[in-house]
Amino acid sequence: MTEPPAVASAAPSLSSEFAELASGERIATAAAALEHNGIRSLLAATGADARSLVSSLLPDGAEVYNNTSQTLEATGIADDIERSGRYQPLRLWLYRMDREMQRREMRALGASPDYVVGSVHALTEDGSLLIASASGSQLGPLASGAGQVIFVIGAQKIVSDVATGMRRIYEYCYPLEDARARRAYGVPSGVNNILIVNKVMTPSRVTAIIVKERLGF
Repeated sequence: MTEPPAVASAAPSLSSEFAELASGERIATAAAALEHNGIRSLLAATGADARSLVSSLLPDGAEVYNNTSQTLEATGIADDIERSGRYQPLRLWLYRMDREMQRREMRALGASPDYVVGSVHALTEDGSLLIASASGSQLGPLASGAGQVIFVIGAQKIVSDVATGMRRIYEYCYPLEDARARRAYGVPSGVNNILIVNKVMTPSRVTAIIVKERLGF
């Protein structure tokens, strides 16, 4: 499941509970919990600050796959990865490859990039990350395949616990994504796969940038 347009376009029937920015106290609690769970936590005041942080974390010439994400689009991070010339943008490479003749090469490239940059659908106060997907293709690299993972997370995505995070996915994110998929592709979306990251065993492999703005949904 990819990210739909910004929260401002949400249908009025959707609960405002999941669109409200977390308080500074809740942000600090989630950030500390991420660190405890082996996930490096950084704070950014704005999307522009998050964009600068991502730029500082990606070395020139790096092989980078950017997950489809309105957060990355809104902040300009997707554009930096794909068009700045600083990196090797795997998403663009995969678009240009032949799906019939290069299927195996495409699968290998997508499964183990050096860097993945994306977002999440929920971050709990005790430091768990929840990511939903219709196809599941991006979840393997996030869990273990990618060398480094960078998440950019709007502070409205902070929830109390995993159960509330699941509610956020089904009650808030999915209706928005389904509407986006139908407009963009003419097909419905689905919560077909969910990755929950509770703890990271490899120190500094995963970085979470919490942005004190509403980004994505």
